Amino acid sequence: MGHTETRTDTLAPVEVSRTPRISLIARPQFIEPEHLAVQWRGPGSDGERLAEYAGRLCYMSQHNPVNRTTAEYLENIKKQGHGSVLEHAVYVLLIEGISRSCSHELVRHRAGFGYSQLSQRYVDESHAAFVMPPATLGDARLEEEWLHQVTEAQAAYVHAVEGLMQRYEWVSDKVHRRKMAREAARSVLPNATEVKIVVSGNARAWRTMLELRCGEESLTTVFCRVVSCASRVHFVF
Repeated sequence: MGHTETRTDTLAPVEVSRTPRISLIARPQFIEPEHLAVQWRGPGSDGERLAEYAGRLCYMSQHNPVNRTTAEYLENIKKQGHGSVLEHAVYVLLIEGISRSCSHELVRHRAGFGYSQLSQRYVDESHAAFVMPPATLGDARLEEEWLHQVTEAQAAYVHAVEGLMQRYEWVSDKVHRRKMAREAARSVLPNATEVKIVVSGNARAWRTMLELRCGEESLTTVFCRVVSCASRVHFVF
């Protein structure tokens, strides 16, 4: 679960996020056709059944000649390097409490993923939260300096929006005027600004991301904490 706190300085209070919040909002639903059923062995989730079904279809081995359980079948599939069957199972996450810089790293993973991210052009960031970087956590002086910096940045954003709204007062469409103002004002917001993003990815793509991003070099990053949490929300592969 995410954790936020409100701090007060000489400027307006700022909401600080220290831990990402991740919600699984969609997962596969497997509907087995009666005319081409598999002789299943052992338990399996819908995502696992779907992957096994697709693999068995390739060789028409629905009768399960080796009597493998679903877990054993998928382990053999991975050992053989036949990861394409994992691409049928798609999992969708809502990720909150991560920074803009973290989401920029996230969306670099394109193959097998889809993204829908909060738009700073349309959403008012006057009360946005900011994500404290792990490197700062635990050091009172660094935390206080960071808090002061993001507080000033948010105040600058509010001031910029107000000025730009006045400059564009000739724009009759109020919605479009706000979008123009926020689009320009967001330039003063730091990469620590919190974002919300929906990420869909197939099981093979999620596995690849976890393998690439959870190495020793990234253990101290927020990104690694995100994908580590993702690996615990009912991912079966």
